Amino acid sequence: MTNAQWELQKAVYQALAADAAIKAEVGEPARIFDDPPPDAIFPYLTLGEARATDWKGVDGGLEHDLRLYVFSRYAGRREVKRILSAVYDALHEAALTLSGHDLVNIRFVFADAFRRTDGETYQGVARFRAVTMSQ
Repeated sequence: MTNAQWELQKAVYQALAADAAIKAEVGEPARIFDDPPPDAIFPYLTLGEARATDWKGVDGGLEHDLRLYVFSRYAGRREVKRILSAVYDALHEAALTLSGHDLVNIRFVFADAFRRTDGETYQGVARFRAVTMSQ
């Protein structure tokens, strides 16, 4: 199970890092982190929580719940929403390649944008559901 999760994370990262719209929003090379450095330049994306469960009735199949986070210091939610839109375009129903696994699909579930308690940082979250099968 863990290998499928890692392969999916790598494929998601590669798709985002190669996407022109993502790079236009978060720089080139794209500021996409698993664990952002304390001095990360805004805006940036982080790979968030990832859960995997058995895909009922399919041997070797997994359902993945993925979260991606956007952080911005732009005044208002505009920048966060533009980045969330680019993430949607890059990942929703994307044909990602995973080593040792097949991606059945990856689909957008929801997005949210809000101001953090520090009063100056805006955050967005995008959730995706993916299904993989072992080869």
